[in-house]
Amino acid sequence: MRSRLAALLLLAIGSPCSLSAADADRRVLGEDKGRVAIVDEQGKVEWEYRTGAQSHDLWLLPNGNVLLAASPTTVAEITPAKEVAWKYEARPKAGYDGRIEIHAFQPLEDGRVMVAESGNRRIVEVDRDGKIVHEVPLTVDHQDAHRDTRLARKLDNGHYLVCHEADAAVREYDPQGKVVWSYTIDLGGRPESPGHGPEGHGTSLYSAYRLPNGNTLIGGGNNNRVLEVDAKGEIVWSVDQQELPGVTLAWVTMLHPLPNGNVIIGNCHAGARNPQLVEVTREKQIVWTFKNFETFGNGLAATRVLDQDGDVTHAQ
Repeated sequence: MRSRLAALLLLAIGSPCSLSAADADRRVLGEDKGRVAIVDEQGKVEWEYRTGAQSHDLWLLPNGNVLLAASPTTVAEITPAKEVAWKYEARPKAGYDGRIEIHAFQPLEDGRVMVAESGNRRIVEVDRDGKIVHEVPLTVDHQDAHRDTRLARKLDNGHYLVCHEADAAVREYDPQGKVVWSYTIDLGGRPESPGHGPEGHGTSLYSAYRLPNGNTLIGGGNNNRVLEVDAKGEIVWSVDQQELPGVTLAWVTMLHPLPNGNVIIGNCHAGARNPQLVEVTREKQIVWTFKNFETFGNGLAATRVLDQDGDVTHAQ
């Protein structure tokens, strides 16, 4: 049986692409160059929605709607029929007259949506009427409306795990905005170098996820690697740039830790020779890859991995 969303969507046939046998069992929701699309197991487009805005976050909701960035300052929930079911537009907070950008958002169980506002340097929770019902101030050392935040998530304990790209830091905040845990990434023994592709190396991290064991899984951005650190900040597992056979990691974006322990790695700006998504085991064996440059280009950062029953990555 197809997922609920697939049953609701009108099929929009896209250009076929070359996929390996490992690619044939999953569908992918992704965004690149303002085009949000779902591609089926054969790489054909099932559904698409044009926003004109780059998105660094993306969600498939249980009702079949898609939560996406409709503009640099707007989060919107879009139905399969491409109607706007809900939206929130961020505006400058009192005392701030600069630019705002939204790079992270999350649907919450109580119906609210959590939004990270770069520029405003805050997390807000917004209700279905578009009203801010909770606000959390963020600590930002290197203020930049484009780089204050990347991915952010509300945790089961009510805290917020926020990636600060310009600060090279992951910070955990309590509901009042107090930093209760942090981790700063380093260059990993390699020299810093410019560029968005595999040649570039730095500390502009992208994503972080709290695992069931209490550790934190980090997508390093242009750090070109994945790190798992414990509560003391010790690295307990990692995947480095050249550690996977036949794959070079570039800008490591969203990660999808799966219940079986495997991790799906978003590999952005890596070039057409490399997969855009790669699933690895804890032994660093590749078990699944996704490469579709017909639909998505070299800037595929926000993704959700789907199977026939829906979003297999809904918890992150």
